[in-house]
Amino acid sequence: MKLPLAPPDAKKILENLSPDTMARLFLARPTALVNGEYLHWDQLRHRSPPDGFSIEHWWFGIKMARQGLLQSLPLLDKLGQPFVFGVPEPLLIHLHHIDQDAAGHIRFESEVATPGNRDRYLLQSLVEEAITSSQLEGASTTRRVAEAMLQEGRQPRDHSERMIFNNFRTMQAIQGLRAQAITPETVLSLHSLLTENTLHDSADAGRLRRSDDVRVVDNPDDTILHQPPSHTELPERLQRLCGFANADENARPFVHPVLRAILLHFMIGYDHPFADGNGRTARALFYWAMARNGYWLTEFTSISHFLRKAPAQYVRAYLHTESDGGDTTYFLFHQLETMRKAITALHDYLARKTQKQRSTELLLAASPELRAELNHRQIDALTHALKYPGASYRIDSHQRNYGVVYQTARADLLALAQLGLLDQIRCGRAFLFIAPADLEQRIADAAKRKA
Repeated sequence: MKLPLAPPDAKKILENLSPDTMARLFLARPTALVNGEYLHWDQLRHRSPPDGFSIEHWWFGIKMARQGLLQSLPLLDKLGQPFVFGVPEPLLIHLHHIDQDAAGHIRFESEVATPGNRDRYLLQSLVEEAITSSQLEGASTTRRVAEAMLQEGRQPRDHSERMIFNNFRTMQAIQGLRAQAITPETVLSLHSLLTENTLHDSADAGRLRRSDDVRVVDNPDDTILHQPPSHTELPERLQRLCGFANADENARPFVHPVLRAILLHFMIGYDHPFADGNGRTARALFYWAMARNGYWLTEFTSISHFLRKAPAQYVRAYLHTESDGGDTTYFLFHQLETMRKAITALHDYLARKTQKQRSTELLLAASPELRAELNHRQIDALTHALKYPGASYRIDSHQRNYGVVYQTARADLLALAQLGLLDQIRCGRAFLFIAPADLEQRIADAAKRKA
């Protein structure tokens, strides 16, 4: 990745502005946005400026317009200067939608959205975030293997699986921390949980880095993208970050809770306080902050899924901020867009799931007697089995998926086997329940027997 070209010095541009150009620039009234976009100089320099102005004059006008929007944060760059942020109109629109969609109600009238299914969908989300967050930092196991490990509860077999397993445990732990203020000790504990048995030096788990040899590097050509602050500053910087994380709506400047969560993410990435695992820790703190402020639907989304699709844009959002006077608005825009994609993907998934369950319900409708014998967990299992012939189900994984006790999970699957809807086989000391290829016909036959 090429480093973005640093913007020209606004003071030098001002020194060279003629009174006539200044007057025309004032009358032209440049705005903070260009066609609705918050452009960095590296992007703007490829655009055509308004007639009568150079690209540098245009940039100067834009920067002056942004000065009225920007506010200083109680977060400092490595030179001791405060980071700043702005909330232009498109960013407010993003926040409006997230307020509606992540702190409100799921829009689908279906058993998919009922409390009885909450644990299953939360588990699926935690699995997705655990896998993709770890893959962003080098985990290489396949999704199917990783999902099986987490759903079956088996121990990880290699380094990649351990990263994913640790991330999953951490995402679960965050659910229990939502009502608590964050402290440096809590951050260190989360990092320890995330990195257990995955670091070159196991002593680095749960402790701040002790040297300045950590750099953010573009792997293909070893370009240094970012040099974090000195390790000697890290205890104070982490304490300051926790104070910012715990601030309420009375703190000044007011920072919207979603923006505060994103800025926590940003600062861990910027400070790089750990020898490794900084990205995973940053995203974990983001989820903690969102849960703490009532954005419960975020638990069911995976931002890492979308960051992994476009990692260069993720890195560029950091670089644009650092190269333009610590203006975090670039990073805020990127993360809000990512969040909205993740929320939209969740609603799309729920819509598809609703349709699939309705199809299963139609198959069962021919026999009200059979339908009456099945609970929502069993119908959900049959919906999955219809889509994936040959899929196997274990009692312990069914138990974890639905948050029920072992005996309830056992009764669910044994009942489906007794009805002939799943095949039951023994595997070692445990039972496996297999989705048959002719399940649709078996449901029809079971309906006839019950009629």
